[in-house]
Amino acid sequence: MTRPHPIWLASPSRFAALPRAQARIVIGALLALLLASFAVLGVNAPAESDTGAGVDRPTDIALYEGIVSAVRHGEDYYTAAADALRAGSYPLRPFLTFRMPGLATVQGLLPELVALALLYLLATTTALLWHRRLGEALTGVPARVAALFLLAGGMLAFVQPGLVAFHEIWAGLLVATSLALRRPGRWIEAVAVALIAMLVRETAALFVLVMGGLALLEGHRREAMGWAVALGIFALALAAHAVAVHGVTGPLDAASPGWSGMHGFGLFVRAMTLATALQLFPAIAAALLVALALFGWASWRDPLALRAITTFSAYAAAISLFARLDTFYWGLMIAPVFLVGLAFVPDGLRDLTARALDRRRVRVQRIEP
Repeated sequence: MTRPHPIWLASPSRFAALPRAQARIVIGALLALLLASFAVLGVNAPAESDTGAGVDRPTDIALYEGIVSAVRHGEDYYTAAADALRAGSYPLRPFLTFRMPGLATVQGLLPELVALALLYLLATTTALLWHRRLGEALTGVPARVAALFLLAGGMLAFVQPGLVAFHEIWAGLLVATSLALRRPGRWIEAVAVALIAMLVRETAALFVLVMGGLALLEGHRREAMGWAVALGIFALALAAHAVAVHGVTGPLDAASPGWSGMHGFGLFVRAMTLATALQLFPAIAAALLVALALFGWASWRDPLALRAITTFSAYAAAISLFARLDTFYWGLMIAPVFLVGLAFVPDGLRDLTARALDRRRVRVQRIEP
């Protein structure tokens, strides 16, 4: 059978050669995913009991800005963080309620304009790297322009000056940069950037686990060892962080309500809607686009796409199972390139539909000698 020419992709999608029975199963899974996205309609706004904080609690952004300001004026990071958390009626236990000290310490040493310039530099670098990778995957000006618009839609939050002290903003860009840098046989730069991401926000460790696991499954042992070393360095830094937090907290400090939200896939859909330009769309339309973005990433047959969709799926599971209603911002960890998956949907849908509807039979005719 002759495969149809790709629409936007430079090569046929993952579904172009599926047997008819498997194609129909995938269509069923896509329909289930689209229906599951409507669960966002049942996700409520966070109540006070979900946050574990008092009614006089400031915003998280104000909290982090206050810590940076205290560090900039010479105060020790852990003392400043503990004082700010107590003043805002935030929980101080367990130690993970404290962010890692790296970002606030660096920003405290720099003028505000320099920190903002570094954020813009990182965002620009991320965009350029993905522009290059997408240029290799997509053909034609319309496809590449659409991909750039989708990339911009995913990065809107990452160029807002008011979010410069927010850890997920930096970590999300670093995760996206690491993903773009990794190529078969070239992974050292990606590992180094991912290590920085973990030191900024510990939830980036999930990305490193995904990358290391896929490298191991594909037989890239040296690369897998590189990701494991990064995790080891992070574990040591996290242990030192725990010891430092223990030194400024006590048993009477408030404890976190925990991370066992169990709010389901709807919270992930809400997280991705609020983290991207999808917040401009009606809730139902945004939910369907979140599901289609996941489908699009699954459609692109490329090692980069495999790592992207596995990462997105891992964070979707983490948010669905563990995030509280007020921690929807975990979605920022994967937001920068998430919407780009919509650029792969036309090829994926066309190929999947064609394979599912294919009714041709192979006839075997026996010729008597």
